[in-house]
Amino acid sequence: MSDLHEECGVFGVLAKERSDVASTVYYGLYALQHRGQESCGIVVNDDGLFTDHRDSGLVNDVFTQDEMEKLGLGDMAIGHVRYGTTGSSSRMNAQPIVVNHIKGPMALCHNGNLVNSFELRERLELEGSIFHTTSDTEVISYIITKERLSASSIEEALCRAMRRIHGAYSLVVMSASKLIAARDPHGFRPLCFGTRPDGSYVIASESCALDAVGAAMVRDVEPGEIIVFERDGEQYGMRSIREHCGLCAPSLCVFEYIYFARPDSVVDGSSVHEARVRAGAFLAKKHPVEADIVIGVPDSGLDAAIGYSRESGIPYGMGFIKNRYIGRTFISPGQKSREDKVRIKLNPIASVVRGKRVVLIDDSIVRGTTSKRIVGLLRDAGATEVHFRVTAPPFLNPCFYGTDIDSRDHLIACRHSIPEIAQIIGVDTLGYLALEDVHCLADKSACGGYCDACFSGKYTTDVPSVREKSRFEFKKSERLEKE
Repeated sequence: MSDLHEECGVFGVLAKERSDVASTVYYGLYALQHRGQESCGIVVNDDGLFTDHRDSGLVNDVFTQDEMEKLGLGDMAIGHVRYGTTGSSSRMNAQPIVVNHIKGPMALCHNGNLVNSFELRERLELEGSIFHTTSDTEVISYIITKERLSASSIEEALCRAMRRIHGAYSLVVMSASKLIAARDPHGFRPLCFGTRPDGSYVIASESCALDAVGAAMVRDVEPGEIIVFERDGEQYGMRSIREHCGLCAPSLCVFEYIYFARPDSVVDGSSVHEARVRAGAFLAKKHPVEADIVIGVPDSGLDAAIGYSRESGIPYGMGFIKNRYIGRTFISPGQKSREDKVRIKLNPIASVVRGKRVVLIDDSIVRGTTSKRIVGLLRDAGATEVHFRVTAPPFLNPCFYGTDIDSRDHLIACRHSIPEIAQIIGVDTLGYLALEDVHCLADKSACGGYCDACFSGKYTTDVPSVREKSRFEFKKSERLEKE
């Protein structure tokens, strides 16, 4: 139950025949709901005619039966779930973005964060572009649209755009006749595709969404790769464009394995569940303790708790029940609200922890406030000792690639030592995953490299000129005042 949020999840489908593609996207987004709970959207392509619906809220709230019927049938569709890092959390920033252009319509959705978004946006505005949102995605859509004026195809325009945009992006792009998947050359965020028994192609942020719609995974989109799915007359298939492949060292966000991805997903060839179990085993080796029971904080702490239990021999138990019906938008932000939300969302099973020395496993400690309240719940339920083990190293640096950590000021590990943090959150002992073990979590991964900048401070790219995302609008207004 982390304080962290990841930007979003993307999904797309190309069917062989006109059908209810909107429902396929709906189920795919439902499987990706953990990646974004602020807003969602679907765009259906019916022979070049785009119909869309976007709004704030969860998938099953936004897409009522009425709205699904309005989307109608089509041969292609894309969808998106969002938790915003760049851009405010409002309906106007809901995706996919739809662009009507002289070269034809385009819909686009994006998972990630650009490091040169501010500079690109300034240049586009000075050239006359008018922005309707505050998200990176509109910047990407404008650049692709401008490139389309001289490019021979939308995939060529996207290929050119990738020379200008820097940072993390996994994209699903839909034109009148093509569905396109693209992943940044570093491969910061996951993206994969598969096929359904009826021959449909499906693109998704995670393999769990392919499973949800009955698609068999074919493979991950490689870092820097563009894959074009299309129907050309009687021809129906896919082709790969690899101009940007191999230009950079792979750098998948390692927090996909620690927290973001669903445990039933396979990311770049490695099981997320197994990676988390391995994290728990590493913690048991590095931070052993005498205890009676090991419990995990739902959801990402559960797999690691199993790993810790197996390695240590301490019995595993279910220490918390999670209310599955509360999303991140359930209560507005605020100190008292966060406290109430933790209590409503998690409830300890007193009979499991009462009178016990408990090993508590969670994925991270960001500000420390949530961790302190979870420990308090265990103490109130009668736990005699609480030994906290964290499946990530201490957060020491902001992330510029799509994780909602925008300032060192908010990170407890930047202000306090580990013994001090243990005292603040009220635990008997505290142990973090070692940085060297982070790179050993996904033993079968085909990625070849990971981004650990939030722990190590070693960034894969140049960092943004506007370091804190919250200062973006201030910087813009300051420039306008000078003009």
